[in-house]
Amino acid sequence: MTPEMENAFAAIRSEHGAGSLSRVERMLAPGGGGPRHPLQKGAKWILPGLSPTPWHEPYAYPELAPVVAALESAHPAIKNELESAWTERREAFSDYEHYLTRQQDWQALYLYRDGVLVEESAATVPTAYKVLREFAVETETICPLLECHFSTLLPGASIAPHCDLWNFSINLHLAVDIPDGCGITVAGETRSWQEGRCLLFDYSFEHAAHNGGERPRTCLLVDLWHPETTVAERRALVVLISEIRRLMGDG
Repeated sequence: MTPEMENAFAAIRSEHGAGSLSRVERMLAPGGGGPRHPLQKGAKWILPGLSPTPWHEPYAYPELAPVVAALESAHPAIKNELESAWTERREAFSDYEHYLTRQQDWQALYLYRDGVLVEESAATVPTAYKVLREFAVETETICPLLECHFSTLLPGASIAPHCDLWNFSINLHLAVDIPDGCGITVAGETRSWQEGRCLLFDYSFEHAAHNGGERPRTCLLVDLWHPETTVAERRALVVLISEIRRLMGDG
């Protein structure tokens, strides 16, 4: 812990209570917060006390249900705008740079990155941008440590099994354009996207995806705070990860 982290954590405890960061402290202690599911072993941080559930029901959490409903309701417009962007503004897409790798057959169009909305995307995909701003950014349900982007897997592309860095955010997928032959596997269970509907899963569990179809597969991915985290924990986690990234020279 750097002095900056210590001071920030002390201020959060002063506001939210002495025990408000106990789970974060356990996560940082030797042993990383205690036992974890075998299929979470590749994750760097596991905040203890969060439900060890790979798949979540998108409408199960009052905090997240509004953004799920808004995205699903807006799906027809979102899909139309995505198709226009893919056809007419391909330069807006880039190779997706996962922390593990970079893939040319995995394209991304960013709406939110580095803790802010990507203003250029407002003109390219205005409906998705508006829904994201109103229902995820302004409500502070989006995790500012991560991002929101259209994720396009080209035909034949696959994403190798991997765990993401932590369990305190959760991944929402709106299925925008889904050809036959696509699937996503989380903790050994494979599901298919249903166009116009959302999937919600904990990506600290090992997961993989593939496009066995004949056209690109596109989902809108939104990294949201895990609904079982508290406001105090979220503040502390932003301080922690931001400081680690600064010390590592990554932003």
